[in-house]
Amino acid sequence: MRKVRAAAVGAVTLSLVLSAAACGGGSNGGGSNEQPKTLTYWASNQGANIEVDKKVLQPELDKFEKQTGIKVKLEVVPWGDLLNRILTATTSGQGPDVLNIGNTWSASLQASGALLPWDEANFKEIGGKDRFVDSALGSTGVQGQDPAAVPLYSMAYALYYNKQMFKDAGIAKPPATWDELVATGKKLTKDGKAAIGVEGSNLSNNIHQVFVLGKQHGADFFTPDGKANFTSDGAVAAVKQYVDLMAEHKIVAKGNAEYAQNQSLSDFAKDKTAMVLWQTASATFASQGMKEDEWGVAPAPVQSGAPGQGKNTNSMVAGINMAVFKNTKNIDGALKFVNFMTGDEEQVILNKAYGSIPPVKAAQQDPAFGTPALAVLRDTLATSAAALPQVPEESQFETVVGTAVKELFAEAAAGRPVTTESVKAKLEKAQQQMPKK
Repeated sequence: MRKVRAAAVGAVTLSLVLSAAACGGGSNGGGSNEQPKTLTYWASNQGANIEVDKKVLQPELDKFEKQTGIKVKLEVVPWGDLLNRILTATTSGQGPDVLNIGNTWSASLQASGALLPWDEANFKEIGGKDRFVDSALGSTGVQGQDPAAVPLYSMAYALYYNKQMFKDAGIAKPPATWDELVATGKKLTKDGKAAIGVEGSNLSNNIHQVFVLGKQHGADFFTPDGKANFTSDGAVAAVKQYVDLMAEHKIVAKGNAEYAQNQSLSDFAKDKTAMVLWQTASATFASQGMKEDEWGVAPAPVQSGAPGQGKNTNSMVAGINMAVFKNTKNIDGALKFVNFMTGDEEQVILNKAYGSIPPVKAAQQDPAFGTPALAVLRDTLATSAAALPQVPEESQFETVVGTAVKELFAEAAAGRPVTTESVKAKLEKAQQQMPKK
């Protein structure tokens, strides 16, 4: 059912979303205060599963209710469904009051007109824009426009590895390049265990990985003037290299082609796989019973040399933003809730719980964020991460190219060959689904 639903909703083009701006827009000022005692909140799935997120968030929502008298109805939305749910809400106007969005979607959702713009007056309600670090603000919408959201959690990708499995295989250190990862992976793939986990049906995760590999192959998926460019040699090579972890090198278990709900993290925590590329995974591992000394963290691989800008980019600038629907019936409460969630105290509590990095400057200074694992993430964000294109078509890019990668993983899992030609054909089809400029 998830496949059918995702395909149907994912077929909603961005042009349709843009044409429906009036449906989700509300008044120019945004919202009303018809329902001052309630809010609905869509939270993104950050933990090992939805129940983990509820355990993290509900006590904080109860705290907010005690402080303000406003009850927050929580729904944690799985990553595989979140973008489609939001696109449907922007089209229908039937969305929550407050929601989490992937920071890469900011420009796309901003263009829909459905989200409250964070102008100077609205930022003043949450303490001002200067409370947030610049890198986090850089992924809140198109430069030169009022942001469509405010930063909530900051993240970067890293390579997590199982120390005992590495030791048992006689591997002294984590791989630093992709060639090393494949060679290491072949030593680790045995006795029913795989070297590395992927989320082959998670469209956003697919995009994050192939975008980074595209940078390493000297390619972007958009031209400087914002046109889709999915079929360059570098883009094709990036997608093939990622899928080849399963198709050619066979260091990813075939079942990973169906993963979209953080199953790769569960496999890692259960010693079924030895490595995973993920954003701030430490809290998830802890929730599944892993001790901190059982796993290590290293920079994500590059083609050669050390991580850096350009062809040695090894992460996208990751993070979660918080947005408000313009047609909320509790605009004052929504602003109070965002102020609460981005407050210094809550930022420490929430980011500590999820193992992410606070985008709020004061909260970053807490000792909780000085661990070795977070040092890798901080260094990555500062020196070797690149932001996905902040273009209105970015969310549709995630849908069509993410789906192409998903289909290629399915073919690899079925034992069918994944060739340069078949990859290019999938990407050509994806590009044809993008709006023409």
